[in-house]
Amino acid sequence: MRVAIAGAGAVGRSIARELITNGHDILLIDKDPRSIRPERVPDAEWLLADSCELSSLEEARMERCDVVIAATGDDKVNLVTALLAKTEFGVPRTVGRVNHPNNEWLFTDAWGVDVSVSTPRIMSALVEEAVTVGDLVRLFSLRQGQANLVELTLPADSPYVGKPIADIPLPTNCALVTILRARDVYTPTPTTPVEAGDELLFVVPAENEDALERLLSPTTHSE
Repeated sequence: MRVAIAGAGAVGRSIARELITNGHDILLIDKDPRSIRPERVPDAEWLLADSCELSSLEEARMERCDVVIAATGDDKVNLVTALLAKTEFGVPRTVGRVNHPNNEWLFTDAWGVDVSVSTPRIMSALVEEAVTVGDLVRLFSLRQGQANLVELTLPADSPYVGKPIADIPLPTNCALVTILRARDVYTPTPTTPVEAGDELLFVVPAENEDALERLLSPTTHSE
């Protein structure tokens, strides 16, 4: 997979190293000559250019990219980069870094952003996920499909403790993707039973999150 990363600072370089380790082809783009340091990520391609300029993206052959990651420290730049990549070059997937939480509402498909990544939101979600039982915690928003990755730690008084997944009437378009149990990770099947304390990871439309939470944890959320 070919991935272009706009922003060759610490964040962009870290993403590039991780993706290279996973076997992807990486292009790092930055308009600041001081950020062009090929020796720091020698296996990546580097381009001194402004990702907000069409001519720069043409030079980068953006139409060949499978993913564009807008990872600069400027939210305006990230939005424009994602929009140009999506609308002018037809990039299948865009990811936008949100630097300031007040701007998070802008990072939607209207600006060409398929997935937004907000560090404050991720950190708060991880804290909630670590300390809450019976409450649904949104971990990640998947804008393109208007769905979210959510987590719920199954409480001991859930009516579905010990029952197989096939017996749980999940809301429409809700999918259980992973069960975390102690140190083990389970790929769920219809016959897999759920246990108290299981961390259940779902992909679910935003409008069905409340129904999922009430289904699995009715005592906690009874009125």
